[in-house]
Amino acid sequence: MFPFPLPSHIHSMLNLAQILCLSHLKVTLVLTLHARNNGFLRFSDLESQFSRYPGGIRFHYIPDGLPGDHPRGVIELLVSLTATAKPLLKEMLLMVNLKEAAAPPPPPPRCVVLADGLLSFAIEVAEEVGVPFFYFQPVIACAIWTSLSLPQLIRGGELPLKGRDMDMPITNVKGMEGFLRYRDLPAHYRLDDIDNDPILQIFLQVSQNCTKAKHHIINTFQELEGPILDQMPTMISNVVYAVRPLHEFLVANGGSIHAIMSNGDDRNSKNCLDWLDNQPLKSVLYVSFGTLTMVSRETLMEFWHGLVNSGQRFLWSLNSLLVTNGEIPAEILTDSGEKTCVVDWAPQRAVLGHFAVAGFLTHCGWNSILESIVSGVPMIGWPVHGDQQVNSRYVAEVLKVGVDMKDTCDRTIIEKMVRELMEERKDEFLERAQHYSKLAKQSVRQGGSSYSNLEHLLEDIRRI
Repeated sequence: MFPFPLPSHIHSMLNLAQILCLSHLKVTLVLTLHARNNGFLRFSDLESQFSRYPGGIRFHYIPDGLPGDHPRGVIELLVSLTATAKPLLKEMLLMVNLKEAAAPPPPPPRCVVLADGLLSFAIEVAEEVGVPFFYFQPVIACAIWTSLSLPQLIRGGELPLKGRDMDMPITNVKGMEGFLRYRDLPAHYRLDDIDNDPILQIFLQVSQNCTKAKHHIINTFQELEGPILDQMPTMISNVVYAVRPLHEFLVANGGSIHAIMSNGDDRNSKNCLDWLDNQPLKSVLYVSFGTLTMVSRETLMEFWHGLVNSGQRFLWSLNSLLVTNGEIPAEILTDSGEKTCVVDWAPQRAVLGHFAVAGFLTHCGWNSILESIVSGVPMIGWPVHGDQQVNSRYVAEVLKVGVDMKDTCDRTIIEKMVRELMEERKDEFLERAQHYSKLAKQSVRQGGSSYSNLEHLLEDIRRI
């Protein structure tokens, strides 16, 4: 198993790795040295925590090819990994899958490769070595479908943008014509020149390689994105396994969801949970922009004034490492009162599941959205990167469990959106969020859609 070395991607893959181990499959997880030494993994002794599983999870660490102090943007990391990890992965597979040249016919493959959707070079390696390949897509099916439709967007003349109105509808992503706008396309699609943009060319290659794989594991569930999932086999393959929410499956089957939740400081967890315990039922807005979104001082102050002016209680998880100058404005840290709590880290699942929380202002990372859905918490979307643009639109316009606040950061709009979620449409949003929470939990129970898809996935891996 080879996740892209970002926290959310590793997080999802570790959940799936546990499920495979609980089913008595032996798993080797390939991670970068930087993710181990400098990322969120440094807070947990994963190797010892996962050693209790049947067969265990073996961790194999490789270099990513970048200097230790490199900021590691997604594109630079992807380019470097493609060059560095490709030969290393091939070498690992050849060692596992040694064939006796003097004893025809050769034995069947002794392993399968299960790689992150961004690491499309892994399918080329698997084909060279003769090993079966499974794609793991840690993002929303709508984002995958939009990516697969990139060639159609170009052929249909909807890309490049060339000054188009960003609120115009997109017509060349089949099944999403009713809600997708130019504004909802991933940030790296917003181009006036597509022929000479290296980033777009990389994603075109990822899309092309994606169609080669015969098995796709999708990080969603049927009741959430059924119409899109039903279309995907027409472009990629006829084997699609929608298996989310994985953390709920682990809760129901004895796995661990805590090993990769902590930042190593239990004081933060206790502080914010103690504060929540003293708040009224369904009265608090939780605010978090994830582990990658960098924000400026000006942006933070707009959010701060918008939140305070809304009059709502809020818990803000705000880490100085994600502020562009490394400093959280003093006003935010010193002006916290009875209605506000600011911490540098919060145990997100515990917070979203708390009785006091009624809303989530989020960057719309797909893991965060699914955790919010499972907990029955409505959302305000403020997307920044990649699939987050599509995610936020889907939450607001299709699921109707929140509002979409993309491409703006103004205190007046923030105040308005917070009041809409927490006051004006609170009951409506909570009712719909509880509906999807119930569906999510049902999907991982015996007979549920995700439970059945996991069974099929395990059967297919064993059969291969």
